[in-house]
This record gives sequence, structure tokens and C-alpha cells, in this order.
Amino acid sequence: MELSESVQRGLQALADASSFDQSSFQALIDVSHRSLLSSHGDPAVLDQPELKQIDQILLKQVHTAATTFILEAVKQNADKSTISSSLEELSFSAEKIEIFYSIYQKHKKDLEHLLASIGRRPAQINDISWRLQYHMKNGQVDKVNEPFYSISLNSEKDGCSEDINFTCTMEQLQDLVGKLKDAAKSVEKASQM
Repeated sequence: MELSESVQRGLQALADASSFDQSSFQALIDVSHRSLLSSHGDPAVLDQPELKQIDQILLKQVHTAATTFILEAVKQNADKSTISSSLEELSFSAEKIEIFYSIYQKHKKDLEHLLASIGRRPAQINDISWRLQYHMKNGQVDKVNEPFYSISLNSEKDGCSEDINFTCTMEQLQDLVGKLKDAAKSVEKASQM
């Protein structure tokens, strides 16, 4: 698995026996899995008795690295050998790899369902409306005298309608139109293959 440098550093800190003994390691890995499955961000997720003696900054870095690794493993449907080899490269002991994998297996199905629920399709744009407006003055009461466009996209995803509103200048609108034309051409080419 390809991991960023910050994730690798966090996981190497987690592998360090002087920072995380077996009980604090197990608590952190379990908390990392449960925090991913939680429907709301619990600010007290790291308030476990096993984790009290660990520096809070290090704890947050390691937690972020562990959750990133877990999500990447689930996304790639990693098996035990892939996870083991990735963790061995980061200096994990055999005991810690076994603890990680057993907790990972316990939560893997729920995490797969979570990732599948996020979806793969972006919202479909059904309608667009726009309005030309004009800035006369800015917040400092200076004259601006610039036109801008107020655009509203009506989109639909999974039967739910949502409006996306934004403003842009003439140049930004021209750039957006150019990119949309390029995208349309790419889709047309792909459909002809």
C-alpha cells in the first residue's frame, strides 16, 4: 500500500514499543476502528484510560495515521499478507500485527458497508439558473463597479434534490464554460470507443 510520509511516521510511532505498549496499542487500534464507524465525531474518542499517559499530540497523529491505514486497507480489500507486509515495513512486531489484524477482521464488514454507502456517482445536474449582478462598492466603501454572476445548480442524488449556489466573475465563468466543453468532448470521445 502506498502511504504518505506523515502516515508512515505516525504508524512508525505506533510501532515503537516505548511509546505504545500492548494494551495502549490495542486500545488505540480498537478506538480507531470504532471512530470510523461512529455516525458523529466524538471529541472524547481518545479519552481511554490506556491512552492517558501518551502525549496528546502524538496520540492524535498516530490516530490519524491508523485510521488512514485502516481505510486504505478496506478500500483495497487487503488480505492478511498485504497488511502484514505493509506493517512489517513500518517496524511493527509480529504481536502488534496480529492484534491489528484481529481487530481489523472484526470491523472489516462494517467498514466495507460504510465505504460502499458513500457512493461512486456524483450528483446529477438537472437545471441551472443564473443572474447577472453588479458590485458597486466593497466593504471599505471603495468603488468597485464589477459585474459578477450568481449561479444556482439544481442537482439530484439518490432522489434528493439540492441546490448548489455560487458566484463568479466573467473570467471565472469563461473558464468554467471552457472546462465543461472539454469534459463534454471527452465524454463524447469515450462513448465512441
